[in-house]
Amino acid sequence: QEQVVESGGGLVQPGGSLRLSCAASGRDFSRYALGWFRQAPGKEREFLASIDWSGHARYSDSVRDRFAISRDYDKIMVYLQMISLRPEDTAVYYCAAGLVTFRQIDTPRDIGLWGQGTLVTVSA
Repeated sequence: QEQVVESGGGLVQPGGSLRLSCAASGRDFSRYALGWFRQAPGKEREFLASIDWSGHARYSDSVRDRFAISRDYDKIMVYLQMISLRPEDTAVYYCAAGLVTFRQIDTPRDIGLWGQGTLVTVSA
């Protein structure tokens, strides 16, 4: 069964850091882009970052200076390191895999597989 499973969410104080992890299984993901999105209450799902089959990373302008995506091709894991977190970063964070091989992802339409989400709450 194909799946991506997130972990690492939780409560963090403003200015703090958090690392999210995503384990992918059930498919040869080496030819797919993997990425992270988030969705806050009452808002649309938002692209954050992606990393493709060659290690090239793409970021939303809103998080480019604070978030970093990385990928372990052997363990089939993707990570999102977040620093300088703000209350407005509070959301459910989703790991995602591309719908098509060798195609970049930066919108929900590009996604073929979603994780269940992990909640990140930034609050004092």
